[in-house]
Amino acid sequence: MAEPDPQDSLDAATQATRSLQGLSTELTARVPQLLEAMRSVGTGLELHSTLDRICATAAELAHARYAAIGVVDEAGEGLSDFVTHGVPEETARAIGRRPDGQRGLLGALIHDPDPVRLADLTADPRAAGFPPGHPRMRTFLGVPIRVQGEIFGNLYLTEKEGGGEFSDYDLHMVRVLATEAGIAIGNARLYEAARQRERWIDGSVAVTTALLSGGDADDALSVVAEQARHLADSAAGIVLLPTEDGGLEIVAVSADDPSSSLGVIIPAGSTVVAKLLAGEAVFIDDSATDSRMVTRLANRFGPSMLLPLQSGGRVLGALATPRSRGARPFSRTERTLATQFASQAALALMMAEAQRDRERLAVYEDRDRIARDLHDLVIQRLFATGMMLESAQRRSVVPEVRTGVGRAVDELDVTIQEIRTAIFALQQEPAEAPSGLRTRVLREINMAAVPLGFKPSHRFLGAVDSLVGELTGKNLVAALREALSNAFRHAGASVIDVVVDATATLPDGRSAVRLSVADDGVGIPEGGRRSGLRNLARRAESLGGSSRIAPGIGEDGGGTTVVWEAPL
Repeated sequence: MAEPDPQDSLDAATQATRSLQGLSTELTARVPQLLEAMRSVGTGLELHSTLDRICATAAELAHARYAAIGVVDEAGEGLSDFVTHGVPEETARAIGRRPDGQRGLLGALIHDPDPVRLADLTADPRAAGFPPGHPRMRTFLGVPIRVQGEIFGNLYLTEKEGGGEFSDYDLHMVRVLATEAGIAIGNARLYEAARQRERWIDGSVAVTTALLSGGDADDALSVVAEQARHLADSAAGIVLLPTEDGGLEIVAVSADDPSSSLGVIIPAGSTVVAKLLAGEAVFIDDSATDSRMVTRLANRFGPSMLLPLQSGGRVLGALATPRSRGARPFSRTERTLATQFASQAALALMMAEAQRDRERLAVYEDRDRIARDLHDLVIQRLFATGMMLESAQRRSVVPEVRTGVGRAVDELDVTIQEIRTAIFALQQEPAEAPSGLRTRVLREINMAAVPLGFKPSHRFLGAVDSLVGELTGKNLVAALREALSNAFRHAGASVIDVVVDATATLPDGRSAVRLSVADDGVGIPEGGRRSGLRNLARRAESLGGSSRIAPGIGEDGGGTTVVWEAPL
């Protein structure tokens, strides 16, 4: 932060001395009070507390009941802030919105910044009256405050104690105080600007750190929204991403009620969307009244910044930081810092995306290596072991040994089938969308062909992929796997026919999908294990369906048909 300029303090003292020369002993007697007031004004560096202190000091110095500072906006056309002293909080709330300086005596002083002293401000032709609930004010003293030669705002004093008017002595002292106030405000503004830049830099660092820590992509966008809301002192922080049709969708929100905003889409025809996707920032003075703001959320907010999230010529999305209605507009410095923050956040998002891509690639490479090892080494060894056991089974003359070896060979075949399923899962991307039901059924049939030694026939009836829901489809595939496994391990079948019928109807009339797995094997023996069949029944019943056994497709109904069905 810059140190106070000694020359400014010297100039203030010189002006004070010249102003006091030749004045009465009454004013001279008040010099210690003036000097103490100047000292008080110059303490502290936080801008808003400095303005509060100036108001309180000026009111005490001039014996005024009320004091205020109107801060002129960057365009010089109105007031960006209005700090008061002497007005109770409940009265301020009853008045409502503070003056904007667009009209009346306050507006006139913005365009003609000279000292004004009035015995009755309500009689001045420039006065525009008071809003309901405003306290009575008659006597008035207004003095401009200049910071480094430029108008910062005006210091207003009203209601001289004792019912009298403000005197020349009051005017002289308040002018001297305003000069010192200008120096104090200048220093406070420099300090505030430095702190503001530091906060935005710290926020950018926090975003970059969070994004590169390897978290989820949705969490990363939430971090950007939260930091933007905090740094911009806004009512919400909003991240929007492009939609397929060229609009922008709200995907992350930091606000008191985020759920009401998530998923809202700004259509592609909006001029705001066109500018943002072209890499241009959009600044809105009042979202509720600006015709460019077309969403239902606009009525909640006032000043807004909409910034493109772009880096390296690529626009990833947009960042919005709207303030509440009636809040102060964003300053030129805030707009610049927010734009820089958005660019840094976009860069961090791209770096995080690249990092996640590298991590995914490493995982895919490792999965491919494991899949190759399983396929080329483990399965080959299991096949070789199975062939050795079959050879030993043929040579054995002991029935118990032949039976035990046969069971071991069956288990090896099942293990090979399970390993092939694991290999397929390893070769599939984790984020890959689930395949259609038809594809998953065919996959199970092809995997079952290895241990069976032949490929089961299959048929599909109806729009299987579009009619059968994900949960029902998942259970149907599991039921098919169980039925094919039973056919391989117990049936000794030479023919298996699989039918998936999405046009079926349950006994109560509900539309259903029906899976039939028919074979020409030995059927289910009396007293045989039925745990697999119970699993099929439980899966169907959990969905409101059923499972049953019917004759097979062998001669005279030999074999078994497993029928599994569930409502659509």
